[in-house]
Amino acid sequence: MAQVQRMSRLMVKTLRDDPADAETLNHKLLVRAGYVRRNAAGIWTWLPLGKKVLDNISRVVREEMDAIGAQEVLLPALLPKEPYEASARWEEYGDLLFRLKDRKGAEYLLGPTHEEIFTLIVKDQVASYKDLPVMLYQIQTKYRDEARPRAGVLRGREFQMKDSYSFDITDEGLAESYRLHREAYQKIFARLGLDYRIVSAVSGAMGGSASEEFLAPAPAGEDTFVDCPACDYAANTEAVTFKLTPVSAEHGAVEELATPDTPTIETLAEHLGVPASATLKNLLVKVDGEIVAVGVPGDREVDLGKLGEHLAPAVVELVTAEDFEGRADLVRGYVGPQGLEKVRYIADPRVAPGTAWITGANKVDTHAKNVVAGRDFEVDDYLDVVVVEEGDPCPKCGAGLKLDRAIEIGHIFQLGRKYADTFGLDVLGQQGKPVRVTMGSYGIGVSRAVAALAEQSADEQGLCWPKEIAPADVHVVAAGKALQTELALDVSEKLAAAGVRVLVDDRAGVSPGVKFTDAELIGVPKILVAGRRSAEGVLELKDRRTGEREELTVEEAIARLAA
Repeated sequence: MAQVQRMSRLMVKTLRDDPADAETLNHKLLVRAGYVRRNAAGIWTWLPLGKKVLDNISRVVREEMDAIGAQEVLLPALLPKEPYEASARWEEYGDLLFRLKDRKGAEYLLGPTHEEIFTLIVKDQVASYKDLPVMLYQIQTKYRDEARPRAGVLRGREFQMKDSYSFDITDEGLAESYRLHREAYQKIFARLGLDYRIVSAVSGAMGGSASEEFLAPAPAGEDTFVDCPACDYAANTEAVTFKLTPVSAEHGAVEELATPDTPTIETLAEHLGVPASATLKNLLVKVDGEIVAVGVPGDREVDLGKLGEHLAPAVVELVTAEDFEGRADLVRGYVGPQGLEKVRYIADPRVAPGTAWITGANKVDTHAKNVVAGRDFEVDDYLDVVVVEEGDPCPKCGAGLKLDRAIEIGHIFQLGRKYADTFGLDVLGQQGKPVRVTMGSYGIGVSRAVAALAEQSADEQGLCWPKEIAPADVHVVAAGKALQTELALDVSEKLAAAGVRVLVDDRAGVSPGVKFTDAELIGVPKILVAGRRSAEGVLELKDRRTGEREELTVEEAIARLAA
């Protein structure tokens, strides 16, 4: 028998107005409908209705993970410093880590992710190739000290996540574990009712090779991704690459130009009467404290996030005025790659060998033209680091790319042997010799999925949950009179006996209008109203998503909803 939740006894308080600090749809509606309440910046309490939605998502995740043979464990959230120090992530995560000390002065952290601990568990438990492959997962609270928690539960400092890890002997085994997870994720997100895209991604501080993200398109999303309208290419903007194509052309000798008061691309282009695309912008950054120059066409911007992902785990920072002191080769506003000394030069592939540019001459108020890549300066590394723009060519087919916003709801990595190397994770192989294990890492944002579903499925009236994860199957509303309440409670018990999850609004002294508004706001898929024809035993059934209504007898309503 399913449960009947009576709103007269349920801890739920709906609000008519949006929270003052709410910017996104999910933040507004989850608070207004009584699913969550804010405790502090990025820290949320899940109230009874919200906890049911969260648990339903976890149930779907568990069922599909179990179906591929993964085994559930539960690791601590409070973790010792040493494993993260060994992997270098104690420093790499920087201010994102919550760090603390116990009474004896030993250092700990609140787990942001658990690759290190899973690796050590398998090292302790697995000795032979006969024990592999193995896939382990957990659904647990993670902690990251976000500088700007925002968008409700979408970007919190404490959040629910499913993370799983595969352990294999061979690269072929890892590829199979990766495939199993990828297919499981597709089933999970389909069951949750999420509109999603699978896009190529970069691994960043996680390390590893193959990496894909699962993104739910939504205006509130913090990720921008590209989608090719002409082929199946899709990628996070940080993973988009531009093909390096050398140019064969004759160019004149380098010529210096007097360009007073033109320290910016805009002032230079205006002064010379040339398009910004003819100029070469050279951005100075510090990579682990060392000054590095990044060259891009003048009409493009450097994507610092993209640059950081390419150079991870190194820390990338912008230079300051102090960094120019004592550096005669660095003339602020007039830097050119042809005169740099002992400075690593990274260029976007658009700065291909053979291309000619107007760029800084490394002298105050002076630029140079006909500065040719490969002739007048060398590029140490080519990295695609510009901000992707609408219409940029698709790396696969060349068509103009489309940009869209999305919420990251899942990420899968082929980690390889990064953590196995760090912790010496070997097992006895078939030949009787130690073999290094290879790993995969796979995450789903469980609480993020709640926010993504709220963003994608809500309408003007409120939330509109898919059946699989809604807090109930049907919201029974008693219009107000004693007979109507009696009928509502009676049909609720019969529905529960038939296995239907019921939320019944039996509150006394609350007007029918408020009850109907709350039913729309809370977003259960079906609304069953005991109203004006209650004396005849006739109810009104409304589909929350489509708005379709029909009148049914009690028996017909039970049969319909139980089916």
